[in-house]
Order: sequence, then C-alpha cells, then structure tokens
Amino acid sequence: MPRTGRPKAELVLSDVERQTLMSWSRRAKTGQALALRARIVLACAEGATNKDVAARLGVWPQTVNKWRARFVRDRLEGLSDEPRPGATRKITDEQVEAV
Repeated sequence: MPRTGRPKAELVLSDVERQTLMSWSRRAKTGQALALRARIVLACAEGATNKDVAARLGVWPQTVNKWRARFVRDRLEGLSDEPRPGATRKITDEQVEAV
C-alpha cells in the first residue's frame, strides 16, 4: 500500500497569475529567490508532486511545500519576502532592482 503523506494544497492559477509568475521566473531584474519561488509554483500548478518539483529545481521538498502553501494562502503577495527584524532599510526595492 503506497504511503500518501501529508495532503498538498490545491493549486490553481488564473491566467494573470500564470503570466506574472512566468515573467518573474524569466526576468533578469527579478531577485533569484523570487524567481525560484515562481518556478516552484508554476511546476506545482502543472500537477507535479512536491518531491518531483524539489528534485527538478534542486531544493528540499519542505521548501516546495512552504511556497505552495503560502501561494495558496496569500496568492502572488505571499511569494515576496516578509519584513525582517532589525533596522529599517535605507534603500527601496526599486533602487535594488536598478542595480
């Protein structure tokens, strides 16, 4: 009898979300962390298992599970980095992308 494991969150993309994720995954100005998260969500939307996506992208299955769940919960906004503790930033996201 095959092991079923933890049930994964249902992931369905709208056309706009799919286009945005594809843009983030390809654009040179996108941070590499955000591009990886976009590739994870796109692969999950194709119906791949967390284990398959992890193997294909070279990350842990727990990482795939985390970003799948965050996307299902918060959609595109959930893929951005959350604020971190400490001093406030001195440069904006736009300035970072300009570099």
